[in-house]
Amino acid sequence: MIQEIYIIDNNNELIENLKQSFRRELDEYKFTSVKTSDIEIALRNIPALIIIDEDTANANIVEFCKSIRSNEDNSITPIIVVSSNRDREHIVEVLKTDVEYFIKKPIDEEYFYYTIKNIVDLLSKNRRISPLTGLPGNVQIQAEMKKRLLNKEKFAILYFDLDNFKAYNDVYGFSNGDEIIKFTARTITKHIHQIPNNDNFVGHIGGDDFVAIISPTDYEEVCKNIIAEFDKYTVDFYNEVDAERGFVEVANRRGIIEQFPLTSLSIAVLEVDSKIYKTTLEIGEIASQIKHKAKAVLGSTYVINRRRF
Repeated sequence: MIQEIYIIDNNNELIENLKQSFRRELDEYKFTSVKTSDIEIALRNIPALIIIDEDTANANIVEFCKSIRSNEDNSITPIIVVSSNRDREHIVEVLKTDVEYFIKKPIDEEYFYYTIKNIVDLLSKNRRISPLTGLPGNVQIQAEMKKRLLNKEKFAILYFDLDNFKAYNDVYGFSNGDEIIKFTARTITKHIHQIPNNDNFVGHIGGDDFVAIISPTDYEEVCKNIIAEFDKYTVDFYNEVDAERGFVEVANRRGIIEQFPLTSLSIAVLEVDSKIYKTTLEIGEIASQIKHKAKAVLGSTYVINRRRF
């Protein structure tokens, strides 16, 4: 996923220098310059980093940084302030607004390059990710949906849910259950990132629930490929007896033995148009209905709620 970095620089000098410094990595980093008055453009895209040139910002830098921090979706977005102001008290006041770095001019280009690179890399590793799968969690999932709605993008959300997973945990234990979760994450990520679009997103809602956000494509093919790989290798997590007969036996609370099919994967696909859906809550409600239909089918399956884009 490309790391978006917004530059608040009213004369565009800073962004040109950064593009030159990152010229070999422009397929990984996207630099966008906006004027101070257009800060909302940067905020609604929830960038990986915001860099502010105080000398050209035409704003009270302390209040400006506070306004960024007050934005719920960007409360943990790192901020770098670049300035020719060397007054210690001023620098401390800026840092008090939770600005990560204050870099004095003239800028050492190599120092600036590694500062940016290290901040973005650290954030990528630690920004509310699932410790089990390493995938972004609910905070980033919600932010990603909001970003696309605000930008009036047309996209699709794929919700993934494991069926009969509790029965597997009851028989094989949580440690083995974690291995299935990690396998599911790898399978989804592999196929989603094979789609020729670098703007695709995969997140881990929690437990055995995952989500992917992608641009319009052949969703049916994507779902078929994920299910084919999942069903092919899931049996490897069972012993030979359970794998051959296709179910596990679990005693319920009354001591009665019940049979549960092997773990399968349900996928609910919702095509999203900002003309129809205005909030993430609306998306979640419809997606829940689609997921219910998918889970009503025995075995791995997918249900697509199609809209005309």
